[in-house]
Amino acid sequence: MRRRLFLVGAAATALVGTLATTTAHADTRPVQPPATALVLPAPSGQHPVGRATVHLKDENRADPWVPAEKREMMVSLWYPAVRPSDTPAPYMTAEESRQYGAATGLNVPADLFAEVRTHSTVDAKPSKVRGGLPLVVLSPGFGMPRATLTGLAEELASRGYAVAGIGHNYEADGISFPDGRTTSCLACVNRNYPRVGAVRAEDISFVLDELTGARPAWKHGAPLDPDRVAVVGHSAGGFSAVPAMLRDSRVKAAVNMDGNFHFPNDIPLDRPFLMLGKAGHVPGSERSWDETWTELTGWKRWLSVTDTDHLTFTDLAALGKQAGMPLQRLDGDRADTITRTYVTAFVDAHLRGCGTRLLDGPTAGFPEVRFHRP
Repeated sequence: MRRRLFLVGAAATALVGTLATTTAHADTRPVQPPATALVLPAPSGQHPVGRATVHLKDENRADPWVPAEKREMMVSLWYPAVRPSDTPAPYMTAEESRQYGAATGLNVPADLFAEVRTHSTVDAKPSKVRGGLPLVVLSPGFGMPRATLTGLAEELASRGYAVAGIGHNYEADGISFPDGRTTSCLACVNRNYPRVGAVRAEDISFVLDELTGARPAWKHGAPLDPDRVAVVGHSAGGFSAVPAMLRDSRVKAAVNMDGNFHFPNDIPLDRPFLMLGKAGHVPGSERSWDETWTELTGWKRWLSVTDTDHLTFTDLAALGKQAGMPLQRLDGDRADTITRTYVTAFVDAHLRGCGTRLLDGPTAGFPEVRFHRP
């Protein structure tokens, strides 16, 4: 039941306007699909956005959730393109949409997520820059497909970043592979968050090896700059950024979007870190945030956003508004703008050296964003 409630909050509550509670059962009357397809907010940068998909397999590592298999994952790559291609990038595959919807325990339309419209095109010719594109790695929340961070990915790509969204196998309901399989969240059955953090740290290092090595896995892609890498994650993906940084010095900066920290808080970390949380994530409200703050010895900021909730920092904030069932009190489009603006400002500052006053303290342009200095 705990897993069902989590997924209802993550998917159906955000996207199904007729849902009144999070205790619905499989015999709930079918939910009426939206009158028109849901559409992600458009990115604001100057570049068209391309998207490629890469299948990676680590032959040297057993999968932690299915030890008889080797660890593999799907990676979506968003990037600045020379021009769009003729093929719009789908939000999810049909089977990913079906599995993710079914995992809620509600009778949502099987194609609900497959029909979401994005602003990227498949395999568009990538823009190339001298020294390679800076890279932002995205890690989604536990149980959530990597697609749920597509809006942020498209925003960053439109501003000149390569973005790698990792589908951590067996940690999401709905990861489709080229051979036709679509796996489910086996790890959700018995949650071991510290292990999830350690596994994702390994996944991130492997993805960096594969994308920035001598023979990059992104064939015909743009060169990536291994010296300019950031990790941005939501929930489990957010707290996993810390073990990823401790494990891999290539990760120069990281953002945790509302994830509680499930790892030992006794190892100092001297690289830039942004803690971006919901309204209730303030000093004294969650011990792991207080403890982690003291171990961050480099550049750091702790921000919370008024009238938000845990899933505000995903695509579901804006999509929920369109579906007529907002996730939080703050307007969904406004919440989406805040997430994009502050994450972009952070990576601009620490991967490109672009000074920004936005992160210096409160600003009249974003009164919802609170700065905390415990």
